[in-house]
Amino acid sequence: MNDMTDQEKASSPATETLVEFPCHFLIKVMGETNEDFANTMVKLIQEHEPTFDASKVDMRASSGGRFISLTCNVYVTSKPQLDGIYGALSKHPLVKYVL
Repeated sequence: MNDMTDQEKASSPATETLVEFPCHFLIKVMGETNEDFANTMVKLIQEHEPTFDASKVDMRASSGGRFISLTCNVYVTSKPQLDGIYGALSKHPLVKYVL
């Protein structure tokens, strides 16, 4: 039986966050240059935030052109939603890093 109050659950380490939701949150995704990289990342984000607009993505290539980074300005409403986005991006085979 779980005897934690709602307030105790809300402040437990598993749910603690310094982010106040809802908010705009910048997510940086990096991977090797691939013509489908940006579209694939946008689709993954849209699975968790259907109104995410691809115009909210800033794309930069590395100086050698081998890597690409996307900075995505995503409107998130909860920690589980943000965690879902990070999880989906992190697991994708085209992705090297998510910050």
